[in-house]
Parts: sequence; structure tokens; C-alpha cells
Amino acid sequence: MKVSNLITAVLVSILLSLIGACTSEDIDMAPTLLMDAKYLQNTKSKINQHDSQLKPAFDQLLADAEIALQEGPFTVTDKTVLPPSGNKHDYASYSRYWWPDTNKVDGLPYLRKDGETNPASQSLEASDRQRIGALGLNCETLGLAYYLTGDQRYAEKVAELLRVWFLDSLTCMNPNLNHAQCRPGHNQGSKTGVLDGRLMVRALEGGQLIANSSALSYQEYAEIKSWSKQYFKWLTTNELALQEAASNNNHGSYYDLQALYFALYSGHRDRAKQIAEQIYESRVLAQIKPDGTMPKELARTRPLFYSIYNLGALSLVAHLAKEVDVDIWQGGRSDSRLRAAIDFVAPYADPNKQWPQPTLGDADRTELYSILQMAQEAFPDGNYLQAAENLPSSKRQVLRSNLVPQQMQ
Repeated sequence: MKVSNLITAVLVSILLSLIGACTSEDIDMAPTLLMDAKYLQNTKSKINQHDSQLKPAFDQLLADAEIALQEGPFTVTDKTVLPPSGNKHDYASYSRYWWPDTNKVDGLPYLRKDGETNPASQSLEASDRQRIGALGLNCETLGLAYYLTGDQRYAEKVAELLRVWFLDSLTCMNPNLNHAQCRPGHNQGSKTGVLDGRLMVRALEGGQLIANSSALSYQEYAEIKSWSKQYFKWLTTNELALQEAASNNNHGSYYDLQALYFALYSGHRDRAKQIAEQIYESRVLAQIKPDGTMPKELARTRPLFYSIYNLGALSLVAHLAKEVDVDIWQGGRSDSRLRAAIDFVAPYADPNKQWPQPTLGDADRTELYSILQMAQEAFPDGNYLQAAENLPSSKRQVLRSNLVPQQMQ
């Protein structure tokens, strides 16, 4: 054998062995952005080994997935009342805390009742809010069920849901939220409606979880990415969206979550880094006082709920920012504002600990679990999992965040 041929053979052998090593190690790694891929891989390994601690959450996931198989597909074109644009492909929803003025014959303009949901705002005839919520939750449920079991039924259903919502010309959503959270008598879409878009992140993550199946073609993934690029452009240039970006409460936090995710998903990594580099100052320092309180959330009629809600968004933003090497957790510092906020809210994982302010109803304190899980990773000396044990075990054990902590609220 000639020396050149020998060298070539050796190089090919080395290359094949490296590919083989990579495949054996990473074959179960999902290309997720919000969910931690290594955590997911570890969860799958534990389930395959019949880990008893994960069984309640896994069983609940599969029960939810079987229900999700029977639901949908969902489309914005199912509404019977046209949005203000007159185009059924435009997403439309109505602000949940706005009600007709009973002193006016036509009820206009609507009045705000913070924390009190107007049932009409959830109408399937005029609003897509329940549809986008079901899309996000079901794609996540089915995608995770597929990843952990390999059952192709789940992958095929995710593919159907994504095709109908994003790709099919007869049913797809236009990439904008111009008419989200309309307030009759005030506007035909409000900046707060941009919040609804966070639910599409769950849907896209579901698509990432089935990436190693044959349910979606390469071309279809490319078309979803193209849709996402258009939505990212709307999110970062539209006047309504930019007004939401300027919000200094949970709305601003969830705007950043969307902006970061869609930047990464659509391939705008440099833009994602620019966004992430501004977040600690513009969101964390601006919203959280040194004692860990968040004044804008405390001013609401449901202060504990909104404190948890905003902290959930900021925790997910901090997790996403690691993708572009930006530390929003500020784990190496003793004065981390994000840690201070977690420390302030963590004691309320105990259902017997009463919130000190007047509040409209109680919050679902189990939403704290995923936050405390992420906090434990960011601050290993924090004993946050010990605080999480105050949550009722019967509820805690079935939570999906046992399978992967990065869960959207």
C-alpha cells in the first residue's frame, strides 16, 4: 500500500471512529433551545432504567399526551368573527381583565378590573387565545412524550399541529400580533398582547423534540424557520411590539424571552447576544430592588402570582442567555438581584405561609418548583430544593419540571 493511501485510510478510520463516538454520546440529544438538552438526555436515561422518582411525572406526561393526540389541529382561521384587519389569518385576542361599562348602552369603552377575567375574552368565536395556548401546550406535551418514548404517534401529531398553524396556506397564522389583546373602545390591539406570543415558544420546542423523527421534513423545518424570521422582524421593528419591549414588568421580561428565543431559533445569534447583554441592567436591575422585591408585580391585585410569574420569565431568560455566553444569573456575585428575588419568594413554596398583602385569590405555588430547580443549578449553595420540598409532595411529584425544569408558565 502506498504511503498516501495508508495515510488516507488512517484518516478515514479516525474520522469514522470520531463520528461513531459522537453518535453514541449525542444520539439522544434534542436540539432544544429552552429546555436543557443534557438534562433531557439524563431524564431519558433514568426513565429507561425505571427510575421510581420520575415515574409519577412520566405517567402524567403520557396520560396528557394521549389526550393531546385527540385534540386539534388548531388554526387562527377557525374563528367566526373577523379580526379588525378583516383577515382571518391574523391572530386576534381580547384583554382578559377588561369589561364592558355597564353604565353605557354599548358597554364602550371597556373598563379594567385587574385580576378579574372577563369570560368573553376567551370566546372561541372571536379570540385565538385558547387556540395558541393549546397549540403550545400540546406540542410540548407530545414532543416530550416522543423524545422519552420514541412513539412515532406523538411525533406525527406534533408535525400536524405545526403544519396547520405555521405552514398550510389555508390555515396558517400571519407572523404578527397586531390584534392581540384588543380592548373595545380603546384599540384594535394592545402592546400587552405581545405576551400571547410566548406560547409559540412551547410549540417550536415541541418541534425540536421530534427532530430525529421523520415526521417533519428538512424543507418543513426550513419553512418554519422562515416564518420565525418574519415574526422576529415584526417583534423587533413593529411599533406595538417595541412599546411592549419598553414595559418594565413581567411583560418586558416575556418580551425578552421571545426576542431571545426567536433570535436563536431563526439563526440571528449575534442579535441574541446583543439582546442578552442588555437584560441584566434593563430588566433585572430595573425591576428587582436589592431586597428582592419587584414593585411593579407587588402593585397588582395578585402580587404573589405576578411575582412568581415574572421570576419564571427572568429565570428562563437567564437560562437562554447562557446560549450566547451571557451570565444573567450573576452566579459569581454575592449581590445578584435575581438571586435576591428568588430568596424573597422561595419561602412561599410553603402553602401555610401567608402572603402579607391583600390579594385576589391565591397563587398556584407549584409554579415555584421549576424556578427553584433552575436556581439550585445557578446557585448550588442556596438549598433551593429544600425549599421546594415544602410544596405538597402529591402535587410536586407529577409536575413536568421533574422531567425538565425549563417550563413556561
